[in-house]
Amino acid sequence: MKNGTELAAIDLGSNSFRLEIAQLDHGLLKRREYLKETVRQGNGLDEDRNLTAEAMQRGWDCLGRFAERLAGFKRAQVRAVATQTLREARNRDEFLNRAQALLGFPIEVISGREEARLIYQGVTHMLPQSSERRLVVDIGGRSTELILGQGRRPRFMDSYHVGSVAWSMRYFTEGVFSAAAFETAEVAAQAVLEEVLGHCQPASQGEGGWDTVYGASGTVGAVGDVLDAEFNPRTGVPAQRITRAGLDWLLDKLLKAGDASRLRLDGIKEDRRAVIGGGLSVLRAVFSLLQLDEMHVAQGALRHGALVDLMDREHAQSDQRSLSVQRLAHTFGVDERQAQRVGRVAEFLLMSLVQEHAALEPDELARHLRKLNWAAQLHEIGSAISHTDYHRHGAYILDNADAAGFTMNELHRLSQLVLGHRGKLRKLEGLQLDDPDFVLQLLSLRLAVILCHARREPDLQGLRLSWDGLRSVRLDYPEGWGRAWPQSAWLLHEEAQAWAKTAWAIEVQAG
Repeated sequence: MKNGTELAAIDLGSNSFRLEIAQLDHGLLKRREYLKETVRQGNGLDEDRNLTAEAMQRGWDCLGRFAERLAGFKRAQVRAVATQTLREARNRDEFLNRAQALLGFPIEVISGREEARLIYQGVTHMLPQSSERRLVVDIGGRSTELILGQGRRPRFMDSYHVGSVAWSMRYFTEGVFSAAAFETAEVAAQAVLEEVLGHCQPASQGEGGWDTVYGASGTVGAVGDVLDAEFNPRTGVPAQRITRAGLDWLLDKLLKAGDASRLRLDGIKEDRRAVIGGGLSVLRAVFSLLQLDEMHVAQGALRHGALVDLMDREHAQSDQRSLSVQRLAHTFGVDERQAQRVGRVAEFLLMSLVQEHAALEPDELARHLRKLNWAAQLHEIGSAISHTDYHRHGAYILDNADAAGFTMNELHRLSQLVLGHRGKLRKLEGLQLDDPDFVLQLLSLRLAVILCHARREPDLQGLRLSWDGLRSVRLDYPEGWGRAWPQSAWLLHEEAQAWAKTAWAIEVQAG
């Protein structure tokens, strides 16, 4: 990316929506603007796990305002990610369809572990380069992420269904604080989080230990601000540091107030008042469970990790998703030579299809080619389970994999390419075949698999592939080619018949 390029990240959290705009300055990210709105979608889930109309409208209104600031940004400059509330919401597609139209950019619903990876990436990017062992904790509205790593490399990461909004709604209804409620909330949070002890060991000198604990974003930032305003200066605790004594002091303040509406504390923002009880109970549970003495308030967060990802995605070799594809291929014993062969041919075919129309900008075409190549690398991944229906097994693996760098939607789209790379097309979701970008990728992959069926380099000389820009594709091959490769020619004509049952027309001609 050119020096001076502006990048933007939007974090659709359970409590707040955040927009961070940064400028690339010689490989570093320099903040240009930061916007935050308290949307509190996390308490807008009804008993059937549907977002209420009011919660959706709050989100849409916020994204409409963000869109005004993002006018003129290109798609490659913006990444919007949604977390736990939209992972849970059964009617998330209803919200997302309008949200994306208002924002003008795709919104990616990410898995809990992908959220954890981005949090660690954002936190460590804002820290000095170091080999220290780091434990990072992020208490959000409906989920809490814990990540253990060294330097900038995470070793363990996971997401747990406990957060400030969810715990405030469950244990501090009407904003009432009591000692019994805090005790119950802390015990419940520890019960959810205790499985982390299998990976993170307090005071351990081995892989499960840490040198420094960092807290990111929401609850940790709010508690840190309150302690810096009143407790830390009087007790000699350094700024942006949370201690056990500080948490005890804050708990005492909340119990004396008895109610969120009567809470008077310097440093607490109005949007945090309603969820401070739930957030504090979860934070105290983390301190007790992991036997922490102190926590540093980190400057980096999820949105900063998303910005770093935008930089890394410009080049295939630094794209975390490419590394995840390689890891999956290795784990499931993919035939690397065949996968690379199919990938090269598929990319050649896709280039042939789009070159006459200039349908895609160069950077957009590069991203399409990269994603097509991922599908080629993984199209036989299901063979590790069974050769019979291996394309179905492969699609299942991808739909259920935790693959760093990928969103849930990206993995599903990749799974659909793997599912559709052979056999009948009716098994694909109907809307997929209405998307020309997906269809051209799928057709390129299917033709590449046919041409490489003998598991050797195919003869592509004389093959001509053209697209009319609508829903018709033509493949021409010389008569001599058909005589030299009769099985390939027959399979190509069979492929044309397979597409005849869709809205697309594929014509194969010899001569």
